[in-house]
Amino acid sequence: MALALNIILLFLEGIGLSISFRARKWGNFVFYTQLSNMLCALSSLLFVLFSPAAWVTAVRYLAACGLVMTFLVTICVLIPMGGDPKDLLLAGNGLYHHVLCPILCVLSYVLFEPHAGRNMVIPSMALTLLYGLIMLYLNYIRKVDGPYPVFRVHRQSVQASVIWVLVLLALIGGISLAMCLIAA
Repeated sequence: MALALNIILLFLEGIGLSISFRARKWGNFVFYTQLSNMLCALSSLLFVLFSPAAWVTAVRYLAACGLVMTFLVTICVLIPMGGDPKDLLLAGNGLYHHVLCPILCVLSYVLFEPHAGRNMVIPSMALTLLYGLIMLYLNYIRKVDGPYPVFRVHRQSVQASVIWVLVLLALIGGISLAMCLIAA
C-alpha cells in the first residue's frame, strides 16, 4: 500500500508542481509550501526506488512534518489573515499542495511506512528554522517580500517577528513530536 500511495503522491506532486512552476518559475523556491512539496516528491521517489532504507524513512518523515506544517499554517494562519479558502484549498496548486498531498503523505507515512525515531524532531525543527531565518533575512534586506505575512519585517515590529518565529518553531516541534508518537 505504501508503494502505491507514494506513486500516487509522485503523480499528484507532479501536477501541483507543474502548475506552480508555470505560474512562478524560480519564485517557487521562496515558499515553504513549495519546498515541502518538492521534498515530498523527492521522498516519494526515493521511497519507490530505495525503501526501506533508514535514510529514506528520515526524508519521508521530514516531508510529512513539513506538509502538516503547510496544511496547518494554511488553515490556521493564511485563511484567517484574509486568504481565500477556495483559492488556497480547492484551486490550482493549492488543491494538491495544501490538501491532497499533505493528507496522502501523512496517511502513507503513519499507517504504512517504517517510522523515524524521536531523534528526528530536532532536524525537522532545524530545517524549518533555517527556512524561516533565510526568509527573515531576505525580507530584511528587501530581496523578497513575504512570501508570507509573518516574514514581512518592515511591516511589523521586531517583537512580532520574534513571536512569529517562536510560535512557528513550537508548531513544527509539536508536529514533529506528534508524528513520532502517532507513528510509534
